[in-house]
Amino acid sequence: MRNQQAYDYIIIGAGTAGCVLANRLSANPEHNVLLLEAGGKDNYFWIDIPVGYLYTINNPRTDWCYEIEPDPGLNGRSFRYARGKVLGGCSSINAMIYMRGQRSDYDTWAQLGNRGWGWDDVLPVFKRSEDYQHGADEYHGSGGELRVEERRVNWEILDAWRDAAEQCGIPKIEEFNRGDNFGNAYFHMNQKRGRRWSGTRAFLRPIASRRNLTIRTDAHVQQLVIDSNDDGPGISAVTVRFGGDTPATIPVRKEVVLAAGSIGSPQILQLSGIGPGALLHEKGIPVVHELPGVGENLQDHLQVRTIYEVKNTITLNRRARSLFGKAAMGLEYLFYRTGPLTMPPSQLGAFAKSAPDEASANIEWHVQPLSLDKFGDPLHPFDAITPSVCNLRPNSRGHLRVKSPDPDQYPAITMNYLSDPKDQQVAVSSLKFTRQIMIAPALARFEPKELKPGPSYQTDEELLDAARDLGTTIFHPVGTCRMGNDAMAVVNDRLQVRGVRGLRVIDASVMPQIISGNTNAPTVMIAEKGAEFILSDD
Repeated sequence: MRNQQAYDYIIIGAGTAGCVLANRLSANPEHNVLLLEAGGKDNYFWIDIPVGYLYTINNPRTDWCYEIEPDPGLNGRSFRYARGKVLGGCSSINAMIYMRGQRSDYDTWAQLGNRGWGWDDVLPVFKRSEDYQHGADEYHGSGGELRVEERRVNWEILDAWRDAAEQCGIPKIEEFNRGDNFGNAYFHMNQKRGRRWSGTRAFLRPIASRRNLTIRTDAHVQQLVIDSNDDGPGISAVTVRFGGDTPATIPVRKEVVLAAGSIGSPQILQLSGIGPGALLHEKGIPVVHELPGVGENLQDHLQVRTIYEVKNTITLNRRARSLFGKAAMGLEYLFYRTGPLTMPPSQLGAFAKSAPDEASANIEWHVQPLSLDKFGDPLHPFDAITPSVCNLRPNSRGHLRVKSPDPDQYPAITMNYLSDPKDQQVAVSSLKFTRQIMIAPALARFEPKELKPGPSYQTDEELLDAARDLGTTIFHPVGTCRMGNDAMAVVNDRLQVRGVRGLRVIDASVMPQIISGNTNAPTVMIAEKGAEFILSDD
């Protein structure tokens, strides 16, 4: 690095997308590839154990520990906003849910003018990466790097909740990854025999010894170096600080790929003078190339966490609070790789319409056999269940903006949750729907008692206020470098930054509209397609 060796491709960010890109771009031994990760190695004990997300989220060793700006839509609240800062990125700390979204999501992307991004275009790409537990079929792939398996623990209360949802018109289905998610089912997970199967394990570790691939951790990108000539601005190098060293400038021969995620990628662009001109002038950053959409169009899934005390069954609250229960869970995992230690934050999901006139399912429940006041707090001393419901297609939009030219200063993350009247309506309808499920006959023997928001919240105004108090993120930020061909688009449908040669963004930030579901699997797909674009243009 001291010699400032040039690389054919520099990938910024070794999260989900970066791991895929490193694998695909370095497959050709003639390509010299550098992968930069601001965080450290993924050798932390709790990363591989599925329940270890309890110890990796809000941990500076593995998480950027961002905070959103106080949000009027949440009654002025702010909260921590987890993003992976470690090899594997968010795939090393996330919920491990393998969810593609719905056919209509991708067909809408294509209808917006993004060629090659419809459902029929992307389904083969999903299948290519996949190693599905039950083998290949019309919707699944086998032999790919990304392992997809069923849950490895059962809960009586979750089976009963499925029955209750069916009694309320949400049918039981086999899975969510076939294009139409309406129904209820147990989630598929990125695990392999009870261990987290992160982007690092799937795509990076197997090829880390390639001689043409250099992986650097603790490498915080400061900015991109942009040169201009008669053809306009083009990327020439990346300035990086390795640990506490003086920043080094690394030349690039072909392309730089931003894969730093929906927070990191727009921040790096803005720090490099690519973004809204007025913002850059205000922060004292020279404008290299004005792109007003950089950092705009921020979307996320806001979930409203309801809590119900239950009786006549055992939930994780009881199992995890006793020394005997903890020991039993540990031994089960040690010997069998099954049980509660294999649990993601949510095992059970359901998709439905919040109103009959919705074109497709627009709300999703993540159902947990546990309860706590907030993430990081101890479990409650009684058995309980937490059905969290979210609006899959929010109209509210936020933005990300740098606060200064200092790369070490976190940007302002403004979510604007529930700022759109339609989103407010969906939140209220979702809470009412959750109550219908919880009083269904299938759950009667468990005597569910609503603790949050509580029976005192009855009117639409009261339920909206409850949603503002209880709403929290599922950590699905997308859209801040969206693809398209209008003035606010940041990249084209081949993920090239508009107006800058040799620079692409390939991560969840390019989504023009948020996916109706969890975002990790779509990020793998985006990276696969992005790698195809790069290699075909080589």
